[in-house]
Amino acid sequence: MCGIAGEIRYGERAADAEAVRRMLTTMESRGPDGAGIWEHDRIVFGHRRLKIIDLSENGAQPMTDDELGLTVVFNGCVYNYRELREELQGHGYRFFSTSDTEVILKAYHRWGADCVTRFLGMFAFAVAEHDSGTVVLARDRLGIKPLYLAETPGGVRFASTLPALLAAGGVDTTIDKVALQHYMTFHSVVPAPRTILSGIRKLPPATVRVIRADGMVTDRCYWEADFRRTGSIGADEWAAAVRAKLDVAVRRRMVADVPVGVLLSGGLDSSLIVALLAGQGQHGLTTFSIGFESAGGESGDEFVYSDLIAKEFGTEHHQIRIGHDRFLPAVDRTVAAMSEPMVSHDCIAFHLLSEDVAKHVTVVQSGQGADEIFAGYSWYPPLAGVPREQAVDAYAQEFFDRPHRDLARQLNPAWHLDRDHAREFVATSFGRPGAETAVDAALRLDSQVMLVDDPVKRVDNMTMAWGLEARVPFLDHELVELAAACPPELKLASDGKGVLKDAARGLVPDEVIDRTKGYFPVPGIRHLEGEMLAKVRDALHAPEARHRGLFRPEYVQALLADPNTPRTTLGANQLWQLALLEMWLQDKKL
Repeated sequence: MCGIAGEIRYGERAADAEAVRRMLTTMESRGPDGAGIWEHDRIVFGHRRLKIIDLSENGAQPMTDDELGLTVVFNGCVYNYRELREELQGHGYRFFSTSDTEVILKAYHRWGADCVTRFLGMFAFAVAEHDSGTVVLARDRLGIKPLYLAETPGGVRFASTLPALLAAGGVDTTIDKVALQHYMTFHSVVPAPRTILSGIRKLPPATVRVIRADGMVTDRCYWEADFRRTGSIGADEWAAAVRAKLDVAVRRRMVADVPVGVLLSGGLDSSLIVALLAGQGQHGLTTFSIGFESAGGESGDEFVYSDLIAKEFGTEHHQIRIGHDRFLPAVDRTVAAMSEPMVSHDCIAFHLLSEDVAKHVTVVQSGQGADEIFAGYSWYPPLAGVPREQAVDAYAQEFFDRPHRDLARQLNPAWHLDRDHAREFVATSFGRPGAETAVDAALRLDSQVMLVDDPVKRVDNMTMAWGLEARVPFLDHELVELAAACPPELKLASDGKGVLKDAARGLVPDEVIDRTKGYFPVPGIRHLEGEMLAKVRDALHAPEARHRGLFRPEYVQALLADPNTPRTTLGANQLWQLALLEMWLQDKKL
């Protein structure tokens, strides 16, 4: 919905408003409809606005309530804001807008930092208390909306994007060696609070951070899905419960003062969203799908399925066909839009899709998250039945891009660490109570880390690059809680997402439910050749790359000599993984 930024100083020194303005300049695409700055001695808040709820200037930010002594900047959407507004009015609060932003202000005054537990939605916000100088930062339960942080001498800055903090200046831009190991091992994901840069961190999901005027900082995690079984019901009852919760989730995400469309890939997840919305009477929905030219013998579209769903439910459907003429120029723009290096080829698909979708609507629903909460990925079935004490090794074998021993042959000695930090990270997560089986432990970890810093971040970055807000009903926290409690065998059934497939029966055509699992096919990245391969070679041979020296030259040369054979454990192109990191660093002029 927006881009937020700010600086908080400790002590008497005033915050740097010009630094905040520089941050806002980099986030214009996230909020093309307006900008604002609020200065209060040690605190400066900035905001870029995308108008979705309360299109009047009454909904502008930063939003201040002088009577309450509070100012807020907010990115996201609180879907139950109308119900909360009515409740708060019952407590005597008066409203000057019809925005969900103002509801956050009043809710914070009424319930303090615990207000986050009452919000249904996606959000990252900062609230300043005028009198005490306390600032509260918060992020939604599933980390759908981002919040990056950079320590400064005597203070801290925050922003919706990492590049915004770079624009503010004074950031330590050295590579975090532990983060680099995560990137090379953990499916190119760097778990919070780290980023690939030593001087920038990110607030973890479901976290409230309180920053006092004297610089004292406290964090609190306010939510986590519970993977323990609390009762015994049948498979049919589980499917009915999932359908009911998802029905509520998609209805909630139609809340807007502008039209809402759907990104329709033709897979089960997005097709089910369309089916449920049609069942709620949302006729004439606008839907969008994307396809690419074939490469390496691999098809670049799944239009046969998206067309089937569009016809079945009578949507106003848009097929977006991407040729080589649009694909190559989009690569650099996609990398520029990334807050962190994201290796998934889906990024380019989402970037191009969002460019065209934003010409028609401002808000879309999308199917991200279903695989992580309903066990739709290939690495979950091999974990079934694995003894809990062997779960870490089994997960690492199935999911890690490469074993730790291989890094010694791929990273230059200056960047290699003897400790296997990625495995230790997984072991710590798996060692926590509350996830009884290996599958439960993997799903809990993936929903807290991989989901947040791969598909969810990918969708946020690529849609917001075009002023488009994406809403993800599969990450409604009540649905996530239900899925967590569902027995793993029901989720693993039917080659994955069994309980979701059962929930879709009778709503979605069987041809879509029973099809082989698909992905956003982007053959031009999966099979590097021609101009795309030349772009990769240039990035890895650039003077900046040679000076940085992250990778052993012999490893780089071997990959360039055989660009499409070496794959990670999950089948990603190893050469693209290296090149993407260098392309991102070079784009940010690091």
